[in-house]
Amino acid sequence: MKKLFLFLIIAQFFACSITKEVKKPEKLIISDGTTFTKKSFYPDFSWQVTPLYLMFADGQRVLNDSEVKRIAKLGDFICIEKNHAKAVLGYAELGAKHEVAAFKAIEPSIKVLYYFNTSYAWPFTSYNKNFTPAKINNYPELKKFLIVNKKSGKLENRRNIFFFDVLNPDFREWWVETVAKGVNDSNADGVFIDQMHGFVWLRPDKREEVKKAMEKMMKNLKTKLGPTKIVLGNNAERTVDVFPHVDATMFEHYNSTKLTKENLLEEWDDMLRIAKSGKMSVFRIGVEAEEETEKEIKGMPWPKRSKILEKKSKERAEYFLAAYLIGAQPYSYFQYGWGWRLDTGPMVDYPDLLKPLGAPKAPYARTSADKWEFTREFEHAKVWIDTDKKIAKITWLK
Repeated sequence: MKKLFLFLIIAQFFACSITKEVKKPEKLIISDGTTFTKKSFYPDFSWQVTPLYLMFADGQRVLNDSEVKRIAKLGDFICIEKNHAKAVLGYAELGAKHEVAAFKAIEPSIKVLYYFNTSYAWPFTSYNKNFTPAKINNYPELKKFLIVNKKSGKLENRRNIFFFDVLNPDFREWWVETVAKGVNDSNADGVFIDQMHGFVWLRPDKREEVKKAMEKMMKNLKTKLGPTKIVLGNNAERTVDVFPHVDATMFEHYNSTKLTKENLLEEWDDMLRIAKSGKMSVFRIGVEAEEETEKEIKGMPWPKRSKILEKKSKERAEYFLAAYLIGAQPYSYFQYGWGWRLDTGPMVDYPDLLKPLGAPKAPYARTSADKWEFTREFEHAKVWIDTDKKIAKITWLK
């Protein structure tokens, strides 16, 4: 009996010791002082280093083991882009399925998104394979889903990629079913939805109808996928009809107007609003969008262009990381590079992204109302940026 009692005492001691050593979830404070409450199906989030979102594709192959391990170490929130591994597996949803399994095998908690577009009929999946000039006339039921030029009577297209017609209710039903099937077939944790504009500029007289149609479609998608799947909408932060039906939104800085000092200031406020809504955001920067860089690489062949952009991405990393950090909130992620392919950033070393960061100590501060200088302090870093001169300095404290 004495031995049993002694055993219980020792067991209780070790149990208490283990309990004390268990790391509690990081408390996530929004810059207005309120607490961000994580939804159960969100990825884990930490300020330990810069929180990264990665999105990529290689249309010719699947990832090798070292690439899977490297990407998984960088972040646990990723998306497999639209044409991944199509050349070797036949269809993009199979490429997504392959990578979902590969990432989950080494990190079960990682969240992997599938990709689909609301506007462009990319023919990369088995579901979209007949939306091509060679095949579409054989499928009149699918052809009805596409926008027709009123003057020519021909299908609207960009480089032979057709345009979906969100105003067609039959298309919207097909689209919701198709996206949900892609997510389920690939075993993904959700979906990245691209290009939610509905080609409104082709029919400006139906602007409100397009908005409402897109709202219905996204609402139905979220309902179809269920409460535990992530819906990330590209550029949905100010789309008031769509925003309630997404769990996350991406700031895609796709041209120089998105990188102006005025727009960055608005986006920092958007990041706060998004966090207060309990949603996630992705601050995606591509250095190819800077005005000076756009001019430099115009008309340049890809291999040379890519080398220049990789060099630019390293040179500009401090500035764009600072631009993200000034407005970053809990569940705000940073994506960096110069495109959407595997060879446009995800495999490049950016040392600052791996340095200890720590939680922000306070909201950003503007040095004066008539200047475009902003500062913010984190546990292990001090950030200064001038968005007028487009320069920044991050002082790492650890």
